[in-house]
Amino acid sequence: MNDLIRVVRPGDEAELTAMIHELAEFEDAAADCTVTETQLREALFGPHPVVYGHLAEVDGEVAAAALWFRNFSTWDGVAGIYLEDLFVRPRFRRRGLARTLLATLARECVDHGYSRLSWAVLDWNVDAIALYDSVGGRPQSDWITYRVSGSELSALARES
Repeated sequence: MNDLIRVVRPGDEAELTAMIHELAEFEDAAADCTVTETQLREALFGPHPVVYGHLAEVDGEVAAAALWFRNFSTWDGVAGIYLEDLFVRPRFRRRGLARTLLATLARECVDHGYSRLSWAVLDWNVDAIALYDSVGGRPQSDWITYRVSGSELSALARES
């Protein structure tokens, strides 16, 4: 079998959108996933891209994807990468594709002088946690992740 890691390119939106929906299903949140190919195309390839990605192909078939964006460390004074989604389709798991995608993003950080690669993981995803531990990832237990969205986001925006 021939494995290839490559940067996403126009035309990959259908596969990426499908994989995002597959990931949402895996995370028991399919009803919350509303992304469309059009939205993803604009986010990746529009005049002001806000997300980037890499795909893993096995014998020409899309097997895994990593979608990420740049963030900024005010303390370090340089950018970093935040890995939004890393998903390997079930039949391609245990081939090292997720680790290779993480290594690709680490190379992206090193090549561009970025100071960190960050991500979040669901506390029940023991396989992903084991992978992240094995590559030297460390849980940031002193930070609590917050989010405001939906009607609460709209209500907060009305205060401005």
